[in-house]
Amino acid sequence: MTRMISNTARWSSSLLASLIAVALAACDPGSAPEPSDDAGVPLAGCVLADGASAPPSAPGGYYVNGNTICTAGGQPHLFHGVDRPSLEWDANGNQLSAADFKAMASWRANVVRVALNQDFWLSDSPSYSAKYAGTIDTAIQWAEAAGLDVILDLHWSDRGDFSVKPGQQPMADSHSIEFWKQVAARYKGDGRVLFELYNEPHDVPPGVWLSGGSGGQANYAVAGMQQLHDAVRGVGANNLVIVGGLNWAFDLSHVTNFAVKGQNILYATHPYNNAAERQPGKWSGSFGYLTKTVPVIITEFGDATGSCSADWSKEVIAYADSHQASWTAWAWWAGDCKFPALLTDWNGGISKEGEVVKAALLGYDD
Repeated sequence: MTRMISNTARWSSSLLASLIAVALAACDPGSAPEPSDDAGVPLAGCVLADGASAPPSAPGGYYVNGNTICTAGGQPHLFHGVDRPSLEWDANGNQLSAADFKAMASWRANVVRVALNQDFWLSDSPSYSAKYAGTIDTAIQWAEAAGLDVILDLHWSDRGDFSVKPGQQPMADSHSIEFWKQVAARYKGDGRVLFELYNEPHDVPPGVWLSGGSGGQANYAVAGMQQLHDAVRGVGANNLVIVGGLNWAFDLSHVTNFAVKGQNILYATHPYNNAAERQPGKWSGSFGYLTKTVPVIITEFGDATGSCSADWSKEVIAYADSHQASWTAWAWWAGDCKFPALLTDWNGGISKEGEVVKAALLGYDD
């Protein structure tokens, strides 16, 4: 949510019609799928087709079968948790502790998404911190000890130019490729660590989003999602990877024609209520349709209007549940509703939105 930081099983005829509509849309590169059916989506499960074998997974981790995330033991799994900012803007992090992750686990979260900054990691950067990797190691250890899996999210970057102050950019760059080579090599032995390749891509064409190049607002050499995925796989890491859509990660409608090639891939969306095109009536065509075929995870959501209402989060969570989508809520942070924060202070105070998220997490059996 960098914009807020810096400013900050039922196969029915209607479902068949939806699938036909998606297939027809694939024939037209300029079209976006608009499924007519937005009913609940069943998981394919982890039973493999005859003669098929599960894709390789990182030790102790997960693999993807159809639209289902599967444990090493072959059980369907959904991620439900929270986002933990601060390591994108502070190399030491803010208020990070073992107790902090235990508090998340007390809400029965099973995953935490940790935002990162490639310039703190890369030794060639003037922003490099020699302690940064160790700080991330410790955060992962604390999280896993509390029973949480960890999503490492590349949140801030530099347009491939170390003279540029790190922040949210339209898309990843050449330094992002090197970042993921190093991060994936470091954590490939731990399947409980997931890699979200880039936070909130925006204002680049779908072809650039996928394959890199230049276009839109990116007046630099973009690294596409396929390149970032390949950087992870190239060092032998089979961890789950998460690919965020366009329009600040909200829009996944282009995935029909611009899918990342590979295995163990989840797609991410960020349904904030800060624009007309992100309202519930747009969810099906933007990301809901995709839950029929691949795993979708909502890695950020919340009331971005500053109204301090929790109604939006209730609606997002209900939609995620009906579509078997995973989610992590923005954000496990002590602040006000404009952030929007789940906590009001670091002493146990919970916001209205936090109360909704906590109640939802306590209702799962993950």
